[in-house]
Amino acid sequence: MTTNIKGNKGEWSEMYVLLRLLGEGKIYSADENVHKIEEIYFPILKIIREETSTKKCEYEIRNKVQIYLNDTLVKEIPTSDFNQEADYLYKQIVVGKNRTFPIEKTEQFMHEIYCNRLAAPSTDKTDITMQIHDIQTGYTPVCGFSIKSEIGSAPTLINASGATNFIFEVTGLSDKQIDSINAIEARTKIKDRMDRIFSEAQEVKFLRVSSETFDRNLMLIDSRLTELVAYSLLYHYRDSIINCSEVIDKLEKDNPMGYPTSGFYKYKFKKFLCSAALGMTPAKMWDGIDEANGGYIIVTASGDVLAYHIYNRACFEQYLLNQTRFERGSTARHNFASLYKANNKVYLNLNLQIRFK
Repeated sequence: MTTNIKGNKGEWSEMYVLLRLLGEGKIYSADENVHKIEEIYFPILKIIREETSTKKCEYEIRNKVQIYLNDTLVKEIPTSDFNQEADYLYKQIVVGKNRTFPIEKTEQFMHEIYCNRLAAPSTDKTDITMQIHDIQTGYTPVCGFSIKSEIGSAPTLINASGATNFIFEVTGLSDKQIDSINAIEARTKIKDRMDRIFSEAQEVKFLRVSSETFDRNLMLIDSRLTELVAYSLLYHYRDSIINCSEVIDKLEKDNPMGYPTSGFYKYKFKKFLCSAALGMTPAKMWDGIDEANGGYIIVTASGDVLAYHIYNRACFEQYLLNQTRFERGSTARHNFASLYKANNKVYLNLNLQIRFK
């Protein structure tokens, strides 16, 4: 068989989620440490995929999986077949070595269940859509979930771009110092430049975020969130703190924004991470509505498929804080970490990128 489908570990993980959930017929919730909560789960009534604008597949889970193509029943397959295929696919994802790779056996099964691509097309953060049954309320909503995989490279939560530059004004440096700092080109140039700037400058003061769209999105979450994120970024670069939780702990201790009690930084930053996970992106105007309105699905390194449902939002927010870190992208591509002059003042761009651990 000639293989036409290739994907990286994250993309194959999306197909793994489809197969595993169709095999198990339910999805368990996770706590803040990504451990299964045995007593909290949601039976899955159906999974819905729109392969193209004219091809909708619905997989109803009964004693077997009934496959409907454009509302017409076309096939029935035992749930055990899906679990067997999921077991095989998981092993292949784990051992996959190239950036993208084919999995011939899985591709053949995909064609048998009317899937021609690893992920259904999406214009938002929804990676899988399914109808679940809330046992406690009897409600059967159709929900969209975003999928993140812990198999392979850690995915990003917020990607670096020109829109994620935060602009700071720097005072107290001579032209000679500026030229000397910008000339640093060692492998550790970002850290070396930051060490020089923060030790030699009189003040590094936040002015604004470069993207008006990102600024507006942050203000929609909280009126002072732009300033809070800027301080978190400043602490990351100045103090070389990597983990988001540790940055927030230091902000809580120092309280640079003068909040009346502890807890403000942690609360607001968790809301920021949650918004980024479920709908908000820096470069696109956001209306405050969660695009992944069901929540988040995590594929753990051991192959468990667990959910943070919107009903369990507190655990999800704590998970995001526990499991994310600041990361530094390309200085050339995103135009940051160099001092520059404008209107007789000196400025510094610090770039935001957040990745899962």
